[in-house]
Amino acid sequence: MPAPADHPLALIGFAPEAARALRDLGLIALNVPTTDLSRVLDACRALEFTGALVHPRLEHTVLDGVTPDHAAQRLGRVDAIAFAGGGHLGTIHGVHSLADALTDAVQASGYPTRGASALLLGHVSADLTQAMPLARLGFGMVGVCADSAPEAERALRDLPAGVRGYPFSRRDEAIQSFAERADLIVLTSGTLPPGTLQPYHTLADLTGRCGVGSSGASALDLSALPALRLARQLAHATGQRFHAHDLAALVPAFQ
Repeated sequence: MPAPADHPLALIGFAPEAARALRDLGLIALNVPTTDLSRVLDACRALEFTGALVHPRLEHTVLDGVTPDHAAQRLGRVDAIAFAGGGHLGTIHGVHSLADALTDAVQASGYPTRGASALLLGHVSADLTQAMPLARLGFGMVGVCADSAPEAERALRDLPAGVRGYPFSRRDEAIQSFAERADLIVLTSGTLPPGTLQPYHTLADLTGRCGVGSSGASALDLSALPALRLARQLAHATGQRFHAHDLAALVPAFQ
């Protein structure tokens, strides 16, 4: 249920512009201190704040002060907090919204996921966790490539039943063979192994640094991802739902 309109939202690590931007949405937003965050969160709960948004540079520092959901625990980061129950006996729930926002972005793009194959590339299971919810969109086969096979296997623990999963290390020669059978390539961190992209591929680049270059591959449009993520954060922290297109102009204040 949405919190009463007079219950403020805490902003942790953001510039004052972020609070002003949220006030244009009818939300009372207050910047709070960023030192001794466990005590800050306890104070916000006691003062019946509805929730909090966390700046990317502080996402890992608030983890110990909240009860994170599974994805946030695996990732080791929290970007949105909800204070449930109010007062000193209330609970503090933390989430990391990027994975769900990425799923929203892929669905909004119209990319045909049903029966397709995907290859997810990253460094460790934590950053690959950001892309694993995509497997719920109907992919028939998902390959996961990390710095080591054990890291890839850890990421595959979140694979939905019925989806075939294949772990690879970045040194595994078989990764190129799997890439040739993949439709969607998702880069969560690092770089793409040379020769991975082919003209028939679609690339979802979460790093913003790779791009399709001269490969002839297509790039999945992720321009709405920041606004979709902010919508997810606000839904958790306030109980209110906002459309991503209404938040697009606010995104720069939260980066």
